Amino acid sequence: MRVMVLVKASPETEAGKMPAREILDAMGRYNEELFKAGILLAGDGLHPSRKGVRVRFEGGRRTVMDGPFAETRELVAGYWLWQVRSLEEAVEWLKRAPFDGGAEVELRPVFEPEDFGEALDEELRVREERMRAELAARSC
Repeated sequence: MRVMVLVKASPETEAGKMPAREILDAMGRYNEELFKAGILLAGDGLHPSRKGVRVRFEGGRRTVMDGPFAETRELVAGYWLWQVRSLEEAVEWLKRAPFDGGAEVELRPVFEPEDFGEALDEELRVREERMRAELAARSC
């Protein structure tokens, strides 16, 4: 199963404060462990919300709102995409992460094609598989 690991923002990340070298080193070593174990599929840190936008969809209207966004606890500062056997395995890996200071991280399973049941008919499944294959080819 794939899981999205969402690292919640903090006042420091929203201020754009870069982590100390020691923290970057520890996180780099942790990422290497994930990679060597075949778990890490993707991951990155995100700029503060002041550099982002939100788009609200209402009927035919699209409203763009510039950051920053007020609720820090609802913002994401970074993410990983992991391939694991279970949510429990993901939790065990996450417990090893070099976080401290009240950091909060959310783990959420990613939908797989089989999760959609009959709604994902053969035509849609073929289209999805073709796109995934092209994306994989681009990343090589």
